Amino acid sequence: QLQASGGGLAQAGGSLRLSCAASGRALSSYVMGWFRQAPGKEREFVAAISRTGGNVYYADSVKGRFTIPRDNAKNTMYLQMSSPKSEDTAVYYCAADQDGGGNYDSLGRYDYWGQGTLVTVSS
Repeated sequence: QLQASGGGLAQAGGSLRLSCAASGRALSSYVMGWFRQAPGKEREFVAAISRTGGNVYYADSVKGRFTIPRDNAKNTMYLQMSSPKSEDTAVYYCAADQDGGGNYDSLGRYDYWGQGTLVTVSS
């Protein structure tokens, strides 16, 4: 089970950190990802991280502004959002992949999803 938290109102140019806590199984078992869905739009890839954290992947729209650290000892993954923009406003979902196959940015790769947390960026 995945529990996303940390959403809320952020100022453009500020910062916000989202968390995704896993229960029931060690987080280190999964490739992890963040996706988001803005009103009226499809869910899209934001970032992903390998099991050990040695490889990370970002959507072009967030590269250089967001990072996706993970702490396997705490069974928690994060999305550190720096300099958010109004277009980052969306519901953010964390996801876990247990099989390790497919493209990192593909929704179909991921087996488990958190409930989503709303981020609103005001300019």
